[in-house]
Amino acid sequence: MAKNDRFQVIHTEGNGLTSDQRIVLLDTATGVQYLFVHSGYAGGLCPLVDKEGGPLTWDV
Repeated sequence: MAKNDRFQVIHTEGNGLTSDQRIVLLDTATGVQYLFVHSGYAGGLCPLVDKEGGPLTWDV
């Protein structure tokens, strides 16, 4: 199986004592940033948006 380098972790938050984590991922193909939140047995993923409602991008 080939290594997939499309998504990169660019920021993480969490103290390591609990299962609560916040991770910002970067899609290197599109430059769009996503927020992944994990808390206990639940989690969610959503794109980050700018002040106009468009996707927040990073120059790749």
